[in-house]
Amino acid sequence: MDRRNSAPYRFSSSSSLKLLVFMVPLIVVSGFAFFLGPKTSNWLWKPPLPSSTSLTDTTNTSAAATVRPFSSTEDNEGHLDLRSMVVDVHHQVEEAHTDDSVLNRSSSPPLSKEAVQLIPTPDWEREDGVNRTVNISQVISSSNESEAVVTAAKIRRGYSRLERLEANLRRVRATIREARNGNQTQDSDYVPTGPMYWNAKSFHRSYLEMEKHFKVFVYGEGEPPLFHNGPCKSIYSMEGNFIHMMEINNQFRTRDPEKAHVFFLPFSVTMLVRFVYARDSKDFTPIRKTVVDYIDTISEKYPFWNRSLGADHFMLACHDWGPETSFSVPYLYKHSIRVLCNANTSEGFNPSKDVSFPEVNLQTGYINGFVGGPSPSRRSILAFFAGGVHGPIRPVLLEHWENKDEEMKVHQYLPGGVSYYDMLRNSKFCICPSGYEVASPRIVEALYTGCVPVLISDHYVPPFSDVLNWKSFSVEVSVEDIPNLKTILTSISRRQYIRMQRRGVQVRRHFEVNNPPKRYDVFNMILHSVWLRRLNVRVREE
Repeated sequence: MDRRNSAPYRFSSSSSLKLLVFMVPLIVVSGFAFFLGPKTSNWLWKPPLPSSTSLTDTTNTSAAATVRPFSSTEDNEGHLDLRSMVVDVHHQVEEAHTDDSVLNRSSSPPLSKEAVQLIPTPDWEREDGVNRTVNISQVISSSNESEAVVTAAKIRRGYSRLERLEANLRRVRATIREARNGNQTQDSDYVPTGPMYWNAKSFHRSYLEMEKHFKVFVYGEGEPPLFHNGPCKSIYSMEGNFIHMMEINNQFRTRDPEKAHVFFLPFSVTMLVRFVYARDSKDFTPIRKTVVDYIDTISEKYPFWNRSLGADHFMLACHDWGPETSFSVPYLYKHSIRVLCNANTSEGFNPSKDVSFPEVNLQTGYINGFVGGPSPSRRSILAFFAGGVHGPIRPVLLEHWENKDEEMKVHQYLPGGVSYYDMLRNSKFCICPSGYEVASPRIVEALYTGCVPVLISDHYVPPFSDVLNWKSFSVEVSVEDIPNLKTILTSISRRQYIRMQRRGVQVRRHFEVNNPPKRYDVFNMILHSVWLRRLNVRVREE
């Protein structure tokens, strides 16, 4: 045979053999993924959507936390009853909360998201917890058999615990959304129903899902009295009450931070004011430094604060200085869930991210003896208020109504021998004006005693407004309408008043303080509000 003709023949045979060797493992791997994998994947990496609003600190342009609405092209779902944006925290290269503290960074550049398609196998719930994935584009790019095998081995990995947690939250969101138009779920304790709820079915399903899934990690760092401690018998009693109940809770608290959906920062603003702030000094620096040091401590010891820039962390404060305290760390104010009594939108309260919870004045530490009142027909007083003159609203109220009308019992100081709580119980409407700050314990006092609250405030977001429709069981009056207060109240028909009063009695359970907590009470409602915010936040690893 001619040597000139044999050379091309040998080359062709060698090439075919190499191609065959390369294609066999590729076909095996691809076939395995095709027949065992799902037809579609929830874990397709997509480029982030354009965003017009950034949650990151303006001084740190490298942070990658953005605010954007749910995309129908990404998830076919919207936010859950918050009328809010969704925080998508995708950790890439981010600076920490202080200029002199830098996060650990990966030296390997991320893969192009447009070129990566992960095809998961259907063993999501395997006992070994490993979900295998195959990156087809990388396998095809191999040039021979050995490279293909090595590449296939490298690209198999298990979903991280965070990815599994986020996938479960995605299923929960879908379940809650389906409940909107579904049948009412039965519940042996309580079934939310009526116009007091924006969507009773969705709320009920969300609450039940919270009971099944929600986990909170409480940082153990810090010592009493500033941390893990708080007042339980004062106007700020909800701080200490919540901290205490959260610390001893076995249902929602987890000791494993990898299982946590949110992370609680257990400092008490009231205790910081009492023990760190120098009275009358007007110097907030000691409080600010304490909070900064605490965030520094937990961010250096754990990866979770830096992973989300604080978006899955929450603080709780009923003291007037709660918002000011959160300003100590920019990410605490901008990203974290702030659970505040002082829910003032003019001072930066963001209803889509922050939580408004009630101010409860527990004089004895318990609600025994303060809950309950006569029926509407036995209430002879049209409206009642008694309180000190502080803030911009109360002077206006007292100027127009103090001792001006027998049906309007408005006092700065009650006459001797007159019981404050007896007046609440005998009144149809209880006036709840803001003081120095927007929140007032009179709202809860009114609900406890079966009196319809009359809210007079500016820029106030009432507690649990993401779930409760306050207009169905309370009266909202603007400051400008204070002179017309009696006209407004008397224009409410008796039938409508009775409806509002009964609705207030029904939702009262959401404001009651119990030890130990009971389902749907104030402790669980606070957690549910945090749970809702967490459902609208997605934390992604690099």
